This record gives sequence, C-alpha cells and structure tokens, in this order.
Amino acid sequence: MNFADRITRVPRPYDPEDGDEARAALPDLAGPLSDLLAGAGGCSPFLKSLIPQEADWLEAAFDAPEQAFETLLADLAEVPPDRLSDALRAAKRRVALLIGLADLAGVWSLEEATSRLTQFADRACDLALRAALGAEIRRGKLPGMTEDDLATGAGMVVFAMGKMGAYELNYSSDIDLICLFDETRYARDDFHEARASLVRATRKMAGMLNDRTAEGYVFRTDLRLRPDSGVTPVCMAMAAAETYYESLGRTWERAAWIKARPCAGDLDAGARFLETLRPFVWRKHLDFAAIDDAHNMRLAIRAHKGLGGRLCIEGHDMKLGRGGIREIEFFTQTRQLIAGGRDADLRVRGTVAGLERLAQKGWVPHDAADTLTRHYRFHREVEHRVQMLRDTQTHDLPTSRDEFARLAAFMGRDAADLRADLTDRLTAVHELIEGFFAQDGTQDGAPQAVPDTLDADVIARWPGYPALRSGRAVEIFNRLKPDILNRLARTAEPNEALLAFDGFLAGLPAGVQVFSLFEANPQLIDLLVDIVGTAPVLAQYLARNADVFDAVIAGDFFAEWPGRPALEAELSDRLSRESDYERALDTARRWHREWHFRVGVHHLRGLIDADRAGAQYADLAGAVITVLWPRVVAQFSEKHGQPPGRGAVVLGMGSLGVGRLNARSDLDLIVIYDAGCSQGSDGRRPLAAQPYYARLTQAMITALSAPMAEGRLYEVDMRLRPSGNQGPVATSWPSFRNYQQDEAWTWEHLALTRARAIAGHEGLAEDVESFRADLIAGTSDPAKVISAVSDMRARLAEAKRPDGPWDAKLGPGRMLEIELVAQAGHLLAGRATRDVPDGLEAGVAIGWLDDADSAALNAAYALCWKVQMVARLISDKPLAPGKIGEGGAAFLLRETKEESLEMLQTRLDEICAEAAQVIDACLARGAPAR
Repeated sequence: MNFADRITRVPRPYDPEDGDEARAALPDLAGPLSDLLAGAGGCSPFLKSLIPQEADWLEAAFDAPEQAFETLLADLAEVPPDRLSDALRAAKRRVALLIGLADLAGVWSLEEATSRLTQFADRACDLALRAALGAEIRRGKLPGMTEDDLATGAGMVVFAMGKMGAYELNYSSDIDLICLFDETRYARDDFHEARASLVRATRKMAGMLNDRTAEGYVFRTDLRLRPDSGVTPVCMAMAAAETYYESLGRTWERAAWIKARPCAGDLDAGARFLETLRPFVWRKHLDFAAIDDAHNMRLAIRAHKGLGGRLCIEGHDMKLGRGGIREIEFFTQTRQLIAGGRDADLRVRGTVAGLERLAQKGWVPHDAADTLTRHYRFHREVEHRVQMLRDTQTHDLPTSRDEFARLAAFMGRDAADLRADLTDRLTAVHELIEGFFAQDGTQDGAPQAVPDTLDADVIARWPGYPALRSGRAVEIFNRLKPDILNRLARTAEPNEALLAFDGFLAGLPAGVQVFSLFEANPQLIDLLVDIVGTAPVLAQYLARNADVFDAVIAGDFFAEWPGRPALEAELSDRLSRESDYERALDTARRWHREWHFRVGVHHLRGLIDADRAGAQYADLAGAVITVLWPRVVAQFSEKHGQPPGRGAVVLGMGSLGVGRLNARSDLDLIVIYDAGCSQGSDGRRPLAAQPYYARLTQAMITALSAPMAEGRLYEVDMRLRPSGNQGPVATSWPSFRNYQQDEAWTWEHLALTRARAIAGHEGLAEDVESFRADLIAGTSDPAKVISAVSDMRARLAEAKRPDGPWDAKLGPGRMLEIELVAQAGHLLAGRATRDVPDGLEAGVAIGWLDDADSAALNAAYALCWKVQMVARLISDKPLAPGKIGEGGAAFLLRETKEESLEMLQTRLDEICAEAAQVIDACLARGAPAR
C-alpha cells in the first residue's frame, strides 16, 4: 500500500505561507499528501528546508516507503570508502525526511519509526567501521589482518547502547557506542600495535559519523559509556573490559548493558562478550539494592540538571524532567535488574517490551504497565515533534507562547489542550514512579525507641555485626528497624523472638541486599519473625542462605505443590542454560535450596501437614537425582566414553524409597549397572566396566554431597548396597541378583521391601523392580523372617539409645521398630508395596497381626512421624520442649492436635508403650506359613 492511502493524520500549518512553499515543492501531489507537506513545512523550518531538496526522491518514495528505505540502505553498501562520508550525510537527510513524514502522518507507528532510524544507524556504523579498518589494513597497521577480515571487523565489535541498542532512537538522537576488540585474534607481541590501530579506526569511524561538514552530519557520536572513559582508550580489549565490570562495575553500568547489542564488526565476538557479562548484569539473586541505586541516580540527575521543584510546562525537559521519559526507563530497567537474573524472560531491550514482560510475570501491576506504556509513547511523540521543529538535539518544551503554539499545531492539537494533557501525563508518571522509589522510615542516625518488652542490651550489640559494617547497610536497616522491633514485640515471647532474630542478624555476612529485599517486600519481615519465633535453626540457615527469600516473592511461592514431573522439568530447564558443569551443580544447589525452604515454610505455617511435607521433600530429592544423573553421566563420558552396556539405575532405599523424607534426611542409595557383554568404555581414557561404574557412582555422590560455593544437596549413604561398606560402590546386575538370591541376609531382604528406582536406564529399572517383586514374593520361611526382625530390634536397642523421651525415631514402639514390623509384613505376605500402612495391612492379611494390632501400630507411627517432622524442621538437636520456645511448642501442638506439651508427652509415652507391647507379642507368637 502506498503512503497516501495510509495517512491517518496531518499537522496544521502554523505558518500558512511556509506551508504553501513546502506544498509547492511537489505541485503534482494533492489531497492528504499535499496537506501533509503543508502541515510539516508550515510547522517545522527544518522539514520545510528538506522537502524541496529531496522532492524528486520523496515523490518516488511515497509510492512504496518501505521499499525506498530498504533500497537506500542497500545502495549505501555500494559506495566506495572515499565517498562514504558525503553519501551517509545525504542518506541521513532522506531518512530524516521520510521517517519524519511517516511519523507525522501515522503511516509508521512510533516503534516502526524508531526502529528504522536505528537500522540506518546500524548500517552507518558498520560502513564507517569497515572504511576505517580497511584504511588501517591497507597501510599494514593491523598485524595479521587482511581485507578478508573486514567482514568480522578484524576482531573489533561496536556495541549499540541505550536507545540505539533497544531500537528506540529518537528523531535527533545522538548514538552511544562502546567499542571493544577480541584480543585473542592477535598474537601477544602484536597486542599494542593492534590496539593503537583499532583506536585510530574507532576515532575515524566516530569522526565520519559525528563531524559536521558542508553536507551536515550523520549522528552525534558518544564513546564515553566505556569503562572508566576518562583514562581508557576509545577501543578496549574485551578482557580489560570484563575485568573492570567484574571488579568496579556500578549499577548504572549494569542498567546500560540491558539494552546493549553488537551492531557492527565481529557480531559473534560481541554475542560472546554479552554472555560473559551476563552474571554482571543479571545477578543470580533478586537484587532489590538496585532500587536504592536507581533512586540515588535520579536524585543526582535532578540536582545536576537543576530539575527539582514544581512542574512547569514551559521549558520542561521531557527526557530528564519530572514524570519524563527517563523516569519510565529507570522504572523499567530497575525492575528488570531486580528479577532478570532469575527470570530470563525479563531480559528484553525495549522499554515497552520490558513493561509488557514485567506485567506478564507479575513484577508490575498490569494497570501500571499500561499507564506507563501509554504515557511513554506520548512522551516520545512529543520528543520527536520538538526535535523535528528545528532538527536540534533537545528534549525541552518551548518556552515562548508562539513556539508552544507551533508545537501544538505540529501535533494537530489546541495549545491549551496540549498543555493540560502534558501536565496530567507528567504528573501521573511522576506520582506512580515516585511511589515506587519513595523511601519511608526514620532519618538516618535518629534515635529510635526500643519497645519495653525487648532487651535493649541485645539490640545494642547489633552495630558490631558484619551485616552492619557498611554505611549503606546501616542506612537501610535504620529505616527497617522500628518495624522489625515492633513486630518482635508483638510475638508471644518477645525476647525469645529477639534472641532468635539476633542469631539471624549475627550470621548475615553482609546486609545491603537482604535489607533492601525486606524494605521492598515488608511481608518478608512477617515471615522472618514467624521463622525466628518458631524455628531458630531455620533462622540460622536463612542467615547463611538469605537468597532463598527470592523464591518467596517470585509469585508462586504459596501456590499448590507442582509435583515431581514439573520439578524435574524446571530443574532441567535451569541446568540446560549452564554449559559449565560446576556452575550447573551450583545452580542445582540454589534451586534445591529454594524449594526445600518452601516446603519448610509451608509446613511451619500450617499450609501442609507432616505427611504432605514428607512427600514433597521426597519429590524434591527424586527430581534432583533424576535430573542430575544424566548430567553426571554426560560429564563423565566426555573423558571415559559412554556407559558400557545398558547403563545403570539409581535405587532409593529407606525413606527415599518409600517417598517420605524429613527436612534433614540423608539419602540411602544403591547403584546397579548392566554392562552386558561389553568389557569397558571407549572414550579418550577408556575404563573397564567395573571401575567405570564405580567411578561414575562416586561422581554422582560427589555431585550430591560435595560442599561447593552454594553448599551441598544431600548427604549420601551407600551402606545398604550388597556387602555394605566392604562391597563395590556400584554393583553389577548379575552380581546383585546372585547376591540377593544366594548370599543376602534376611535383613537385606527387609531393606529391599522399601527400594525404588529413582533414575537411570528405564529397562534396567523395570528389570530390577520385577526381580524385587519376585524375590519378596518368593520368601518362604516365616520363622527366619521373625528371627531376623527380633535380632535387628535387639541390635538397634543396643547400638542406638534414644535421645530422651521425645525421640520419635528410636526406642520401644517408635518409628524404626514399627518400620521393621511393616517390612516383615511385606516380606511375609509377599507384597512388593513399600509404605508402613501397607506392610501392617499385609501382616493382618496373613494372620500375623490383628486389626487392633495394626491400628495401634499405625497410630503410634503417625504420631511419631509428626513429632519427628517438627523436630527435624525446627532444631538440629534432639527435641527438648523446654528449649523450643513458645513458637516451636505451638507448631508441635498444632501438628499433633494436642492442647499442651504435658498432654502430648503423656500420649506419646502411652501410645508407644502400647505399640511396643504389640511388637513383643507378634514377635513372640511368630507368623503363620503362607
């Protein structure tokens, strides 16, 4: 469709004589096109001057504006270097004229206009760079490079920053560039010569774009966004830039690189550098300290530019002033910096696209995003019109009445109406964003009253803690402190909660990020007070791993449990983004920490009970093993080749096999492999089958249990494998079968009743499960089973003494003993199910237990399980009611549905004593034969 058919609006000519002069430049045009020329020329002296100059080209461009633009870009590529400077300037005039008219007429949207301006800037940078580098190469100044290397910029890359990076260039934008080069393209001895040549090429490129000649200029070019621009060359080595950002990079530089993209030169090297810089720009944790940094930048800009005070439309800066474009950009980029490290979907360059993604992901309310988007587009339109009036790099609204009337006519508006609209929009943006950045709380250093119920001596020692050593941390904490103290004072036992919070604060290695997180999300303070008042050991864990709070505000922390398949999919996605093995293991640890914390918080707050918490902990462990196993295999295979034969399967034993873990469970595992007829692997360093799988198993244990920068996942126990610690760490499939059939002790068959394949080769897992079921079904000596259970019970009593009356796991009639009876029930009945209720039911089915026995054992086990789940969550020591505090006691009583600790202890003693009597009786009478 041609230009005329797409016109939706035209400006009113402020100066009719100038409008008629512009119209007369193309006398054959009529209708909306003629009116457009009159309106443009009658408002903008700049456009009035361009229209006659480019009348012939413009008339042809009106037939197919998109094609005219693409042809203009293509033609530039054919211009020889010695004529390029003038050609670029002539092309810029045509681009400015076509885009200006298309923008004014509504033929191209704001985004289309800014995108085409940016495309032209990209082409101009690329051609100017090639010309400058070509001259250096022809003079022999770039060692080792020929003209064939021009396609990749001889290792140099130009990054488009700011609006150019986001395809948002305005009508009279300057362009911000950072120029780097890949030093690995040059020999070490050639580095200084190459850098000097690339610096000259950079200056020539910038001059070709920036310098004013008789033909005008292309783009004002700014190279000052590079690292430490006052002392560094205009083209730096990538390694030097990376070192700077890692050690000295500031928040504003992180924000600048959000929009950065390689636009000229070695684009592949540019993409690699952006990936290298990703950890600097996108922090792995939610980064609420960025809010304070951005707020301080806003205040500094206001102070430097003198933009404080009340809103005045005359002369108002639409970019930097109150409610202006920069405010919206700051808002968007700050939110992206906060959450973009965790959510890659937020890593978009454009402001409008950023607001849209932030709203989609719940980081910005949809109505706020819509409001800011609408005002942003309007602000940019006003900015374009102001710049089109006289082709000046300005963002200021006119100061005179006549000039403002000219702007209003240019926008097809009444001056009074435009003034009112601007006031409303600027005010709306300012109020919305000021609310986001506003800081509440007490003044720094102001005395703060301590509630009477709290111990002032404890609070007095806080300034000496590591988290409060920096002035910025103290500043933020002082704003939080009154609220924290008041919340602590309202707990059931204020000083108990205070001491627990004191432990949390003392353990924090640094405070700025955590305190910023609390300031931006006050609901986290409530959660922290809950935790410190109920589970001090969890508070200590939080002090070491405060990043888990990120998960709380990620949007779905309190949603329903997603299930193991969804967990596996999410962890797989996370790990797929990490090419480095150790970084992948650290990523798995961070991911696991957040989900583990979530289960604990849900249990602590009563959103789930002990049974659901146990199942969720087991889901989490299963997902970790399932996803890590193939990654470990792949890493091991790089050196030693693919696993011989069918591969291996990881069996979960004990509580993992049953699918019920507590907050501190370790993992009982067995690895079984089937090498088949293969003698070994065929990698760079091949191994025989047995050592291959032994070392692969050890690599898996290390992946799970090794302490790394992000901690460890689980402790791993392999003692349930055939022959225990004396046997090989991985067992071959034939050996496993032979051992279980011919050599295993009965207690090992009891343990096998709880085994479950977690990860590995599906076919082998099915074979193992079939063998397990057949083995259990084939047990035919009840007396031998009863004898083994009696012996195991006695050995447990001898070797593991209970830690007092609240030990739910050890002791007569408690968890381990009831689990033994259930395992015996499975084995005696030949049932391959795994959990305790099924095992007890199996015992009833064969007449070994009666219904009353089963009910007594189930009741005791259920109560012990609840006590154990609470104990392992709130403390790392044996449960002692006198030391768990009011919060811990309330949690324990809520879970067990008792009214007091005394009543709970009485019930626990009585129900376990009854269970012990049942066990004594059933072992004494033996079991009937099947």
